[in-house]
Amino acid sequence: MQYLVTVIAEEANHAGSAEEMAAIDVFNDRLQAEGHWVFAGGLAGPSNATVIDNRDGAALVTDGPFVESKEFMAGFWVLQAPDLDVALRLGTEASRACNRKIEVRPFL
Repeated sequence: MQYLVTVIAEEANHAGSAEEMAAIDVFNDRLQAEGHWVFAGGLAGPSNATVIDNRDGAALVTDGPFVESKEFMAGFWVLQAPDLDVALRLGTEASRACNRKIEVRPFL
């Protein structure tokens, strides 16, 4: 089963420190070696977002995040794990590596 592991940031300058980035690299290498790695990436801050609403057939394009929030998604992993327990263990390790809160959610 695949899981989305979301990195939650609270500050506008959410780029990790050199130590955090090194820990993330080690964690990523281990995910790949153990067969859990599917895909991962960091995201620009919410001020770089563009929202498109084309529900009524007339696309409305606006700058900025789709919600106002103190917290936002700063990055993510898509992981392969046999069950939720393994995904939560990996999420716990991800939180330590990036020094941020993490949300783990299964794909449907």
